Amino acid sequence: MISTAHRRTTIALSLLLALCIALDAAADPALTAKPDPEAPGVAASAGAAPAGESHPAHPIAPNVDLKEVTPALAPPAGDPDAMGPPLPHPEATPNFPLLGSEVAPATAARLAWSPDGSISGLASPTPVLVVNGHRPGRTLCLTAAVHGDELNGIEIVRRVLYDINPGKLSGRIVGIPIVNLDGFRRGSRYLSDRRDLNRHFPGNPDGSLAARIAHSLFAEILVHCEVLVDIHTGSLGRTNLPQVRADMRRPEVAEVTRGFGNIVVLHSPGSRNMLRRAALDQGIVAVTLEVGESRRLQDKPVAAGALAINRLLQHQGMYSRLFPLGSPEPIYYESLWVRAPEGGILLNDIKLGAFVAKDSVLGAVVDPITNVRTPIQAPVNGRLIGMAVNQVVMPGFAAYHLGTEAPEEEPVEIDDLEPSPEEEVIDEAAADGEIDPEE
Repeated sequence: MISTAHRRTTIALSLLLALCIALDAAADPALTAKPDPEAPGVAASAGAAPAGESHPAHPIAPNVDLKEVTPALAPPAGDPDAMGPPLPHPEATPNFPLLGSEVAPATAARLAWSPDGSISGLASPTPVLVVNGHRPGRTLCLTAAVHGDELNGIEIVRRVLYDINPGKLSGRIVGIPIVNLDGFRRGSRYLSDRRDLNRHFPGNPDGSLAARIAHSLFAEILVHCEVLVDIHTGSLGRTNLPQVRADMRRPEVAEVTRGFGNIVVLHSPGSRNMLRRAALDQGIVAVTLEVGESRRLQDKPVAAGALAINRLLQHQGMYSRLFPLGSPEPIYYESLWVRAPEGGILLNDIKLGAFVAKDSVLGAVVDPITNVRTPIQAPVNGRLIGMAVNQVVMPGFAAYHLGTEAPEEEPVEIDDLEPSPEEEVIDEAAADGEIDPEE
């Protein structure tokens, strides 16, 4: 049997032998040097690249899901130009000053506009909705209810503005849902002095009530706009197919109309002192969007109008709604009015937006006493882009608005697309003989 002393001696000798081997290895570097894979006669190790393949210059990046948001990588230490010149930072969006306030980038605000239009102690401010985007871009203004009884535009502005994420917007959107707050409260197209606000732009600070409100709107809000969409409806018991009215002789205006998608576009320079025309004279690219009829809130026309403006926002590079590329182009029209030949009750035989052939019957005027029925026929082939609803009419009443397709490049020279003034004079004593056109 091996004694305990002999066992201890054997363990001590083993430890001493291991220590000697370690000291010899440290004294001879050749025993610990790693083999050179490029040296002749040296075989590739298990982790080396096979013969004929080169080693990558940089480590292979890990596979990641690009949809995940990851923090930015810290810049490498050392030479700042080691990876080339730094990329330019996106231009910062400044605060947007309006109506005595500043709207910060990537935020929305409700401001108040107080035109000089009533007794000071009883005055109520007009709401103004503002969205200042995260990135720079154009400033689009939306105005509605310049005529106080036109409700569809109010809802269009609300739907567009409250569906915008400021953090994804490039530029700014300013919405005035109810320009004519005086007329809106009374359910009237006009101001309380019976003047049509849309015949007094750009206004006069020392003029009539309408002129003062028009001047205030221009001086305090519209001077900040680059593009203006003024939203209206038909008037005097008429309804309009969704359509854009624009001065197609102006290239910058024609370019904006292409952003509305598949909508009817009518060439119209606009009447003197109309908001759209006055804005153009001030260097603002302005168009009118017509949708539906007054004194009603109509869901389908409102939806069509909101869609058209959202398409415009994408076309202007301001906000993406993921509309497909190559969206349908607008359809450009000339137009004419078909008038009632007799007085009586107008009864329609056709629907808004229908395509009609020459001599086809659009409707009839029926004498309520004699029961004589007088048909109204289409004088040309075209599309019904506006019409009067069933009502009592006088001879010469503008009943049907027909559009005939025309090339965008050659707009027809016309003064206006509205019914002529003779049937629409309002109280001359109250309003100096102003007319009441649709727009």
